[in-house]
Amino acid sequence: MYKIYIVEDDPALAQALKNAISKWDFEVHCASDFSDITSEFSRIDPHLVIMDMTLPFFNGCHWCMQIRKLSEVPIVFLSSAADNMNQVMAMNMGADDFIAKPVDTAVLIAKIQAVMRRCYEMAQPAPILSHEGLVLDLGGSVVSFEGKTLELTKNEFRILQTLLENKGHIVSRDTLMLRLWQADCYVEENTLTVNVTRLRKKLAELGVNDMIKTRVGSGYIIEV
Repeated sequence: MYKIYIVEDDPALAQALKNAISKWDFEVHCASDFSDITSEFSRIDPHLVIMDMTLPFFNGCHWCMQIRKLSEVPIVFLSSAADNMNQVMAMNMGADDFIAKPVDTAVLIAKIQAVMRRCYEMAQPAPILSHEGLVLDLGGSVVSFEGKTLELTKNEFRILQTLLENKGHIVSRDTLMLRLWQADCYVEENTLTVNVTRLRKKLAELGVNDMIKTRVGSGYIIEV
């Protein structure tokens, strides 16, 4: 699994970036000691660094230069000051790309994948979603766990995909019904309940129990 090291001193933004990137099956670490980024970098040994421009103690350009003494790992800069000077400075320090704040996570993911492919000849990322060993193959509509694999119906697949894409957050019944309705005909509430029950039974066959939690009056959640 490819490792990504986020050097961002805004805890909320760092966590949001970590959550978004982790969904694409990367192992993500956030900086904790901004006075010694190089030591953390060496310990984590990441495949890519996401570096904020403005940081405590020393700015991102300083740490970029220090990392470049140790490694040619790709570095993507973040900055709220998206002007030409900062971009030129970052590139001159050895950065591979530059993203302006506020960060569009879709753009960030696309840039990460492009840089990783360029630097590691990485194949197109496998179309999967995963959680605690459970793997959903987005291309084949199958789910696997510890070597066992089961096929899902279209509705079971869409329900699990939606919950995995939003793991850690409650997904309303209305949202799930809309996800199913967009592909087929109208879905009644009872039909959704039946499909969730069947999906739970299939996951139990794989040895995965109680992953999908019900929040009465709200919807369903896969907790993290």
